[in-house]
Amino acid sequence: MAVNPASTASPALALSKARRRLADRIGDPALRTLTRLASLAAIVLLALIAYKVLSEASESFSRFGLGFVGSRSWDPLHEQMGAADFLFGTAITSFFALLIAGPTSIAIALFLTELAPRRIRRPVATLVELIAAIPSVVLGLWGILVLSPVVYKTLEPGLKSAFGWIPLFEGSPSPFGMLTAILVLTIMAVPIIAAVTREVFETVPSELKEGALALGATRWEMVRMVILPYSKSGIVGATILGLGRALGEAIAVTMVIGHTPNITASLFSSGDTLASRIASSYQGAQSSLEISSLAYLAAILLVVAVVVNGGARLIVRRSNIHFPSGQGAYR
Repeated sequence: MAVNPASTASPALALSKARRRLADRIGDPALRTLTRLASLAAIVLLALIAYKVLSEASESFSRFGLGFVGSRSWDPLHEQMGAADFLFGTAITSFFALLIAGPTSIAIALFLTELAPRRIRRPVATLVELIAAIPSVVLGLWGILVLSPVVYKTLEPGLKSAFGWIPLFEGSPSPFGMLTAILVLTIMAVPIIAAVTREVFETVPSELKEGALALGATRWEMVRMVILPYSKSGIVGATILGLGRALGEAIAVTMVIGHTPNITASLFSSGDTLASRIASSYQGAQSSLEISSLAYLAAILLVVAVVVNGGARLIVRRSNIHFPSGQGAYR
């Protein structure tokens, strides 16, 4: 008598399905629980950091109020504190670093995705990304030993000779100052912006690029009319990541900026930033008010970071480009 294979296999198949259903019943809720806990942990961690920083800054806030933000005095001996000089230094160094790093990074990303021979794309991209792995203290030391002498002896005299009539390039050249800090921050921001921008450019559909070229567009016109509009929101996101690195960098900036609170138009002068002041002064703080004031600086930096990222998300939402294919800009 012949044995039906389906009849012998059906019990094993039923048992396998039962086990699978049991695993699904256990696995799906477990996955949802783990992912929710991970998301909740990130929110709780951010809330705890904000709470600790704000609680540490409470003494300074109650003493100086919001006037702390606009005050230029930083004299722990006489208990006179203010954040204006550090806000100015943070804004100037980050802005000019981003002004240089943004176009440079976009050019690097375009070269690696559109112009470079295939055999060198990966090695060059890897070398660019490796710059981000250099510890900031090593980059700061390089800034002291190599970059500062070049800036002092060559770059600043050249800029003063050519553009000395502009307030940005007035004053005497100095090996340590805002310009040196800007260049160090630029080097630190470029690999981040370039890596993300390159990934964004690679998401542009090839049929859009080929269609533009087939219609007679030059390579530059194709880049200007297809790649850049399609990648607009991704470029904004990459730029904000670079800005976040520039805003929060402390060690490398402390080593080259001169550590002197100052508000001046000249990039040759020394200065200080929020992150640099916190990193350089916290361990040596002599009073609870000084510690609280440094925490106040940290709270300001935290608020600036939140505002910048919130503004970036708003820009990304409003700059999404939609193509006839129905695909939106990079998200």
